[in-house]
Amino acid sequence: MTTRAPMRRAALTMLLTLLLPAGAYAHAFPDRSRPRVGATVKAAPLHVRIWFDAGLEALFCSLIVKNAAGQVVSEGRGHVVSGSHDRLLETTVKPLAPGKYRVYWSVVAVDGHHTEGHYMFRIEG
Repeated sequence: MTTRAPMRRAALTMLLTLLLPAGAYAHAFPDRSRPRVGATVKAAPLHVRIWFDAGLEALFCSLIVKNAAGQVVSEGRGHVVSGSHDRLLETTVKPLAPGKYRVYWSVVAVDGHHTEGHYMFRIEG
């Protein structure tokens, strides 16, 4: 019985070592953003950007910014920036007044997995 326990532990360790790295990269999640999540900024940004921890499929990604009234203030659906290793999603925004804004993102990673989310930022008035 004591000789089987170390073998079982070794087999389990090897199995976890093989499976965990694959699962860790199964989805693309935000790494950082500009403006930052929950930030209050003094000057209105010209662009909203989100960097992801994995490559993105450009055709299936969107980045939309809405004001407090729910009106879209971004131009288009955003785009994956070339030269960013397909990890930077960006949109241009119209001139923004002081107030609260919500950023909505939806991406498909190069491995085919979909993630989405939203966050807020505020421009001082």
